[in-house]
Amino acid sequence: MEYVREFKASPPTSGIIACGVYTAGRRIADIPIEEAGEWAKKSGHVVWIGLLEPDRELLLRVKAQFHLHELAIEDAEHPHQRPKIEQYGDALFIVARTAQLIDGRVTFGETHLFVGSGYIVSVRHGPSTSYAAVRQHWESCPHSLAKGEDFVLYAILDFIVDNYMPVLEQIEDEVEAIEDKVLLKPMTGPDIERLYMLRRDLLRLRNAALPLVEVCRRLTSADLPQIHSAMHPLFRDVTDHIRTVQEKIDSLREVLAFAFEASLLVGQSQETAISKKLASWAAILAVPTAFAGIYGMNFTDMPELKMAYGYPMVLATIALICCFLYWRFRKNGWL
Repeated sequence: MEYVREFKASPPTSGIIACGVYTAGRRIADIPIEEAGEWAKKSGHVVWIGLLEPDRELLLRVKAQFHLHELAIEDAEHPHQRPKIEQYGDALFIVARTAQLIDGRVTFGETHLFVGSGYIVSVRHGPSTSYAAVRQHWESCPHSLAKGEDFVLYAILDFIVDNYMPVLEQIEDEVEAIEDKVLLKPMTGPDIERLYMLRRDLLRLRNAALPLVEVCRRLTSADLPQIHSAMHPLFRDVTDHIRTVQEKIDSLREVLAFAFEASLLVGQSQETAISKKLASWAAILAVPTAFAGIYGMNFTDMPELKMAYGYPMVLATIALICCFLYWRFRKNGWL
């Protein structure tokens, strides 16, 4: 599912971003946290709460409304969790990693989701795109939003996975530039450092995205009563998107590996070409050096020294041999 997204860093403010009640897919009221539990118990109503880097006091207020498990609250208070899904009583706790490209580096955030009967709570930590786009998109499609809190869960997970692709597209543009450059000249130190950073960021992104496959697999299993069976195809669709992200990451990592190998081959080829040139000129210069060495010996019995045309004949011989060697090396591609 595609959304209209704003790829900007999260606002610096934190706390309650939204707290609304929906019925039949339409928002009927914005409520305080203290009323969320009562609204969630009403048949046909769904409470959707969005929090940004909340403090413990706010999390405890949410916990009191929905009777959330203490371990889940501790995880939501302290980020740096790996993607996972846990079941605490009648509630699900899900962790997903978000990603944004900031100053050329992939920066990760976290989203923690509490899902239960009649409510869903999203807790964002670190860099991530606001989920306001998800709300706006699905509020314009009340028929879909009326499916309940498990549909909202699908919408958020799908949005998180979709936001991996713009990061990969920007990295892909840089990888293509590296490919074009590597065939022209060997990589410099900064080029190799940047290539290494890209490969490491891609690996971290893969480690962030791939565990969501297991999360979606659990969401399509029959042992989670919070998820209606009609939602299973949607979560399988999210799994397909994750697989696409994985294939994209793997292909980019392979291209970067090939680019590094190609750079090494280009460098070796240039070094070999220079060595051939140096060896060719050394062979050519060895000819006059040999003649000069021979006639620099102090022997008295050297008849050719007394010949009238001995000097020009030696110079002509040197020139002919040097020209022949130059032609031969040139023909073989050494010069």
